[in-house]
Amino acid sequence: MSLESRLLHALEPWRQAPAWKVAFSGGLDSTVLLHLLARLRQRQALPPISVIHVHHGLQAAADAWVEHCRAQCAVLNVPLLVRHVQVAAGASVERAAREARYAVFAELLGEGEVLLAAQHQDDQAETLLLRLLRGAGARGLAAMPASRPLAAGWLLRPLLGMSRAELERWARAQGLQWIEDPSNDDMTLARNFLRHEILPRLTQCWPAASAVLARDAEQMAEADGLLGELAALDLQAAAAHALPKWLELPSLRLAPLLALSEARQRNALREWLRPLTLPPEREHWAGWRDLRDAAVDAAPRWRLGGGELRRAGGRLWWLSGDWLQAPTETVVDWPEPLQPLALPGNGRVRLAGALPGGRLQIRYRQGGEVLDLAGRGHRDLKRLLQECALPAFVRGRLPLLYAGEALVAVANLPQLQVAGAAPLQLHWLPPTGGPGLS
Repeated sequence: MSLESRLLHALEPWRQAPAWKVAFSGGLDSTVLLHLLARLRQRQALPPISVIHVHHGLQAAADAWVEHCRAQCAVLNVPLLVRHVQVAAGASVERAAREARYAVFAELLGEGEVLLAAQHQDDQAETLLLRLLRGAGARGLAAMPASRPLAAGWLLRPLLGMSRAELERWARAQGLQWIEDPSNDDMTLARNFLRHEILPRLTQCWPAASAVLARDAEQMAEADGLLGELAALDLQAAAAHALPKWLELPSLRLAPLLALSEARQRNALREWLRPLTLPPEREHWAGWRDLRDAAVDAAPRWRLGGGELRRAGGRLWWLSGDWLQAPTETVVDWPEPLQPLALPGNGRVRLAGALPGGRLQIRYRQGGEVLDLAGRGHRDLKRLLQECALPAFVRGRLPLLYAGEALVAVANLPQLQVAGAAPLQLHWLPPTGGPGLS
C-alpha cells in the first residue's frame, strides 16, 4: 500500500473535521506529511489544510527556515502562519521549546479542528526507550498516542505506522528538499544518542527493532487503558460524596480502598491523583503505606508534588493551595456585614438573617471558646465541632463570627444557634484547594 493510501486510511475518521492544520518545521518528516496531503487533496475531498510554523529563534538559520517554509507552502498553495516564541531558559531547552510550540498549537486550534504532527515509527521507538530508561510506568511506556485532545481540537500523528526510511525514500523519489536541523546531531541530547548510537546497533541484530518497539508501545497503551478501567471500577465504590457537602475538596472513602490488594490500591490512587498532582515515583509510595496504616487517632499526611493527602473521618482528603497553610490573618474586621467578606487565604463569608449589633469580626479557634446554645447552655466549641464530625484539618480554619467579644455564629453549622438571639447564619465558601480545583 502506498504512503498516500496509508495516510488517507489513518485520517479517515477525521475527514469531517472543520480544518486540518499541519505542524510544519520544514524537516523531512513534516515535509513529507505536507506533500502527501497536497497530493491527496488533488483527488479527495478533504477539510481545509493550512500550516503552522513555530520560530523558536534557537538556531542562527531560523529566519532562513521560515523562508524555506514560505516557499514550500507557496508552491503547494497552502496558507502558512508563522509564530515567534521565546523559549524559557532552563535545564532542558528541548523540553522548553516543545512546551512553547504546543502552547502556540493549542492557541491556534479551533473547536473540533485537527493538528497533524509528523512523528513516525522511529520517533515512537525512541520515545519508548527514553521512557523505559527513565522508569516510566504503563502510561509512560504507551509513548505517543496516535490521537489525543488538544485545547478545543485534536492532535493526530498519522505517520506513526511509517518508518523514517520509508519517508526519506519517498521524499528523495519526489525530489523534495527539507531542512536539516544541526541540533539533531547534538549527542549530548538523550534522544539523539538513542537515534544515532543505540537504535542502529539494535537494528543490526533485530532489523525490525523500531517496528517491534512501536508495537510494544501500542500494547502498553492497551494495558494502560485496561488499568484505567479497573481503577474506575475500584474508585466508584470509594467516591461517595463527603459530608458536610459544602466541603468541596477531592476525597475518597478509605474502607473500599483497604479491601483491595496493595497493587490495586496504587493503581486506583494513581488514577485519582492524576489530575491533581504529578504521580509519585515508586519509592515514594511508602508515604501511602504510612498514611494508610497509621493509628486511628493519628493525623497522618502524605506530601506530594502538588499538595498532600490527609486521612480524617474514614476518608482520604486532597489538600492543596490555601489549605496547606493557616489563614494569613487571624482577626478580620467586617465593617460592611451586608456585603460578602473575603478572608485572606480562606475563601469568603456572607451573613443571612438578623445582624447582631456591635463591631463584627471573623476570628479562628485559639482554644477555650465557649458557645451559649439554645436549650443546651454553655458548651465547649472544641467538643461541639467534634460532635459535628468535622475533619480536624477544617476546625482550625472554620470562620467564627464575633460581635464585640461574644461568639455569635459558627460558619456553615446552623444547628449551633446561640441562645436568645435572632436566627443568624454565617455562610462560608472555603478555598477551592488550588489551581484547577474550582
